[in-house]
Amino acid sequence: MAGRYQSDMTKDDVTPKHVWLNRRSLIAGGASALALGSIAGPAAASLGAVKTDYGADLEPNSFDDIKSYNNFYEFGTDKSDPARSAHMLTTEPWSIEIDGLVDNPGTYTMDDILAGVTLEERIYRFRCVERWAMVVPWAGFELADLLNKAGVQSDAKYVAFETAYRPDEMPGVRSPIIEWPYREGLRLDEAMHPLTLMATGIYDEPMPKQNGAPIRLVVPWKYGYKSIKSIVRISLVEKQPPTAWNTYSANEYGFYSNVNPNRDHPRWSQKYERRIGGGLFARQTETLMFNGYEEEVAGLYDGMDLIEFH
Repeated sequence: MAGRYQSDMTKDDVTPKHVWLNRRSLIAGGASALALGSIAGPAAASLGAVKTDYGADLEPNSFDDIKSYNNFYEFGTDKSDPARSAHMLTTEPWSIEIDGLVDNPGTYTMDDILAGVTLEERIYRFRCVERWAMVVPWAGFELADLLNKAGVQSDAKYVAFETAYRPDEMPGVRSPIIEWPYREGLRLDEAMHPLTLMATGIYDEPMPKQNGAPIRLVVPWKYGYKSIKSIVRISLVEKQPPTAWNTYSANEYGFYSNVNPNRDHPRWSQKYERRIGGGLFARQTETLMFNGYEEEVAGLYDGMDLIEFH
């Protein structure tokens, strides 16, 4: 599992443990919503996620790092735009339409989605295609649990995802940066892999709106844009679905988008990454194949040319 990988960061790169523990104590004691940022659901309400050994040897970024440095173009293109604007997003009530090649299509409320689900805390590496990286303690459940609930039919080969599209609440969608709504997709075996997570929180707190509240995808061996936020639709399909950044520029953003130090972006090398939270001159570290999850997921791509099928 992910926990067996050693961190490539030093103690200087992370928030001191006593600071993190103090933050957790304040949250448990009822810190204000303003201190926590824009959160879906009651401020400081613990999700009660079961602790696991995923990423047990990794030091997570601080909650401030995670909620203040985001790509969420629906709220703007600057890293700080989502934290400023995401409070406008209405997240209650919320539902996901599940359709396509499933036995039980329909509108699934959050209560439906979470019924019978045990939330787990999993600490995963997170790597952006722009070469910055974090370590995030997600609270969530395996996507496979939800897909099994919907009943995947034998003809299904891919899973397509769609983000909410609300111009009145998402100022970024008023600009034609990409084709809205935001879309992503996975091969079915990738979607069913045990590492693929549907996350509803961070640090065992409800997901901040700027991070994709109330529910988002997390695929830790792929670049961050594959981990689609604020999901409103999941479709099981037979053919490879169109995805937002691949449609924008297929040469730059492949369908697979696996973290690969040997496959450079046309405009920059992917051999190194920079850890958020280490300051302006944070030391660069070598990018790990599949973002450090090679042992778990490399078998999904046996026989594939990972340069061509990027």
